[in-house]
Amino acid sequence: MAVLGKAFKGVALPDKAALANFYERCILGATGDVARMRELVEGFADDLLEALRSVCNRDADMEVEESIGVGSMYENWRVHKPLVCDLIVPFTPPEPYCFRSQTWCSRESIPPDKQGYGTIKVCRADEDVAGCICGKTTLGEDMLCLLHSPNNQPKCNDEMEDLLCFKNSQYLDADQVMKWFQIAITKAWNKISHKYEFDLTFGLLDSPGALKIKFRSGKSIAFHLTPVVQCEDSDAYFISHFPRSGLTADPASSAYWFVTFAVYERRFIHSISKKLPANACHLSCLQILSFLHGKQCSLTGPSSLTNYHLKTVMLHLLQTRPYKDWAAEYLEARLQDMLKFLEKSLQEKKLYHFFVGNRKIPEVLNFPVVFQKAEPLNLFRPFVLHRDAYRKTVDAFYEMLRNTSALINEYTVHIPSVGHTNMIHKESL
Repeated sequence: MAVLGKAFKGVALPDKAALANFYERCILGATGDVARMRELVEGFADDLLEALRSVCNRDADMEVEESIGVGSMYENWRVHKPLVCDLIVPFTPPEPYCFRSQTWCSRESIPPDKQGYGTIKVCRADEDVAGCICGKTTLGEDMLCLLHSPNNQPKCNDEMEDLLCFKNSQYLDADQVMKWFQIAITKAWNKISHKYEFDLTFGLLDSPGALKIKFRSGKSIAFHLTPVVQCEDSDAYFISHFPRSGLTADPASSAYWFVTFAVYERRFIHSISKKLPANACHLSCLQILSFLHGKQCSLTGPSSLTNYHLKTVMLHLLQTRPYKDWAAEYLEARLQDMLKFLEKSLQEKKLYHFFVGNRKIPEVLNFPVVFQKAEPLNLFRPFVLHRDAYRKTVDAFYEMLRNTSALINEYTVHIPSVGHTNMIHKESL
C-alpha cells in the first residue's frame, strides 16, 4: 500500500476541492430519488407476491416468502442511471418436501472448478439425510420399512420435474425455477393489473428476473425480482441467475447455483457505518470510482471489471483502515488507496472475496462458520484463464486513470486548476 504503482506516475488525480464539487453536483444530484423509488418498488413487489401466492396451488407449487432488498440501492452507493432496485425472493417447496443444500466448501461432491457454487437437492421432509438402512440390507418378506413402504415411494422422474428438478435427478434446476417464476409473476400481474395505471413487462432477455414498470407518461422504473433458496439456516442464499459480468461464465449445468452473501454485505456496511466518523467518505469513494468506471466503459466498451469488484476493494479497506481515516476530509487519500489496492489486485490477478475465508468477520453478523473457514475465493481467478479479457481490463483501468481529471471536469462546473486538461485522452476516442 505504501508503494506507488506505475498507475500514479505522471497521472494527476483531481484535488480535494474538485472532488468535493464533483461529488456534490454530479453524484448527489443523480441519487436524490433513491428513497422514494425504493418505497414504490417495495410496495408494488409486496402486492405482486401476495397475488402470486393466491394464484399458486398451495399443494403443488413452490411457496414464496417476503422479498429482501440487496445491492447498491440498499447500501446507498448506486450512481448509474437508470436506478435499479434488486430484490431477492426466498422460496420453499410444497409439503412434504424440503431443500437440502450442498456448497463447494462443505461437500466433496462439488467439483473444484465450481468454487462459489452449490447444489440444492429436493427431498422428502421425512427422508433421512444419511439414507435409510432398508436400502443397505435385506429386510425379509415379513418385514416392512415404515418410511419407504409401497405407498411412500420416492417420486418418479416426471413428478420430480414437476418439482422443478434437473432432468433425471433430484437437484433443483435454476432454468426451470426461473421459467416457473416468470409464469407465476405473469399470472399474478394479470390478477392485479386493473388496480394500477401502468404496464409491467419483463426487461432484459439475459437477465430473467428483470422487470420494468412503464407509465403512460413514457417514464419507466426498472427492478430485479429474483428467486433464491436459503442456505441452511443462514442469510446466505443460492441465487438462480446472477447479473452477467462479462468475466464469470455461467455454470455448464443449471443444477449449480451461485451462492450470494448480499444480505451480509448490506448488514456489514450498515453496521460499520455507525462506527465511522459523521459523513464518512467510504461510500463517496465507491460512488466516484463506480462513476468513473462506468464512464470509461462507455468510451472503451464493456469491461470484465465490475462494480462488485470495486465494492469488494472498499470492504477490504474498511476492515484494515482505522475508522478515523474515513473522515470526510480524507476523501482524496482514500480514493487513492482504493485505486492502489485495485491496481495491485489486477497486477497479481488476485482479489479475494471479502467474506469467504475471512476469519475476521465481526461476530455480530452471525456469518456461517463453514464459509469463514473455507479457502479464500479469488474473484480474479478467471483472469488467469482468459488472457484477452485480462489485457483489455488492465488497459481500460489505466485509461480510466489517465482520463480521471478530464472525466470529472467534464461532468461538473469547471474549477480552474493548473495542469488539468479538459480533453479526454485521445486513445479513448
